[in-house]
Formats: sequence, structure tokens, C-alpha cells
Amino acid sequence: MSDTEGDRSPLDPMSARPLYAQLADVIAGKIRSGELAPDRPIPSENHLADEYGVARLTARRTAQELRERGLIVTVRGKGSFVVEQPPLDVSEESEIVD
Repeated sequence: MSDTEGDRSPLDPMSARPLYAQLADVIAGKIRSGELAPDRPIPSENHLADEYGVARLTARRTAQELRERGLIVTVRGKGSFVVEQPPLDVSEESEIVD
């Protein structure tokens, strides 16, 4: 774990797009790439706020956005975890055979 990217934030505070949505996209990308594995915790709100230089409330709204997208679940007292992602729904199509 290195802090070499700490100087360069992927968020654009001058954008019309809210910071929480930008940060949700960053975390969603890490989930898709496998950097954040299924059934494993995502960084805490405090950690996200510190790492990306946003307010804790912004980090909290980011978690809400990720829950709404179906990418994480939050367990009270334990934190937020990446949901198990099923493979593509191609298997359902292959089961429907005349």
C-alpha cells in the first residue's frame, strides 16, 4: 500500500457532476476490476474522506449511491461489503431452448 497517488485525485470539484457520484464511479470501477473483491469490505467512510479529500458526508452519500446501484450492502456495526456479482445473464438465455 503506497500513498503515491495521494497527490492526484480522480475527482473534479469544478465539474457539474456531484462529488459523491464521481467517487461512486471510482469505487464502482475498483469493484469491476476486482481490486475490491466480492464479499470483502470497501474502505470506511472516514478512509474514503481522507483518501479522496472529501467531506465525510460526501463519503456517506457515495456509499448510499453504491447501495442504490446494487454494488454494496451495508451491515450495521460491520461496514459495507461488495456484493457477489453473478456472471452475465447469458446463462439464462442458454437455458431457454425450443
